[in-house]
Parts: sequence; structure tokens; C-alpha cells
Amino acid sequence: MKITWIGHSCFRIEHNGYSVITDPYEDGSVPGLQPLREKANMVLCSHEHGDHNARSLVKIKPAKECPFTITRIETWHDNAKGRLRGPNIIHILEADGVKIAHLGDLGCRPDPEQMELLKGLNVCLIPVGGFFTIDGKQAAELIREIRPGVTIPMHFKDKKKGFGFPVIGTVEAFAKHMDSVERLGKSVIETEEMDNLQGKVIILEPENLIGNE
Repeated sequence: MKITWIGHSCFRIEHNGYSVITDPYEDGSVPGLQPLREKANMVLCSHEHGDHNARSLVKIKPAKECPFTITRIETWHDNAKGRLRGPNIIHILEADGVKIAHLGDLGCRPDPEQMELLKGLNVCLIPVGGFFTIDGKQAAELIREIRPGVTIPMHFKDKKKGFGFPVIGTVEAFAKHMDSVERLGKSVIETEEMDNLQGKVIILEPENLIGNE
């Protein structure tokens, strides 16, 4: 299985020739990222904000049966039960014994029953920037409780590289609370690589960063 961070909360998840795009963003909606033009077999969106729901920018390819079992967990985009920013959907994709959770724009602590569903993950894709979502400290507390094999942060800004919303935090605000952090210096990670990365936070580089070829 291959996971590629396109940028912001958008990932390409591939397995056995089947591809899923999560939370595609509209042109110009995320500072520092190139326009998104993807082909995939499926699109999953956590909520209906423009930096997460640009389905029209993903060309759907015909495919054989989807190899993933997909579980949807209904949560909130804020800590006021959606009164501020509405609902959020966590997607768990599972295939051949590998479970990946994309937490979307999670803005609250999941309830106890939902927390149980998030245990036993091989990979957790988690927002860490705060303001619109949980912040770095809250994300760290959540990860310490559910203990995924590998954690990949998303939805943060990088001042030096020039991507992300100005009002959200950097990945360092999350990483400083974690014991083991590794920057891979690339956009892609495959599950075969993860055996030696268990318990770590893996920081990827956005594939669609402006300036990348």
C-alpha cells in the first residue's frame, strides 16, 4: 500500500492498482500549493468546505471492485458539536490487514466508542494545525491514547516552505509533544517501509508544493 501526501489534507492512497483521493482542495484555496489535477478510482471528503471537497478536480477512473473496507465515523469540525463549522467525517480504510484512518478536519475529541474504533490503526493521518481543527497538543494527546503504528500529520503550515493557512500552527507545535519524529524528505511512504518506523511521527513533504516539478 502506498500513501502520498498531495498537500493540506489531501492524500492519494493506493493498493493493488486501486487509488483513493482524500479531501481534494479547490484551486487557490490553500496557500503555497499547486492546483490539484488527479485521477483516481474514488474520492472521499471529510466535509463540504472548499479546501476539502473539490471532487470535480479528480477524474474518476473505472476500476474493478474496491479492495478497501471503508468505515465512516461522524464527528465535528469544532468543539461545539458543529455549531461553528459543521460536521466532519473520519474515514478508516482497511485492506489486507492494514488500517489507515484519515481524521479530516477533526475539531473535537471523539467520544469513547469512536476512540475504540480508532485503536489498532497502522497509520493515522491527523490534523495538527489548530484554529480550524484540534491543535498540536490535542493531537498529541489523541495519538498517545490510540497508539497507531505510524502517525502522519497534516493540515499545518510551514513558514519556510511557504504552504498552509497563516492562522494555523506549524508541525513543530505537534512534534514537540511526541517522543519520536522523523522527516522523510519526500511525499510518499509505502507500508513496507513502516516496519522500521513503528511508534514514530513521520513528516512528509507536500507533492503539490509550488516549485516542485
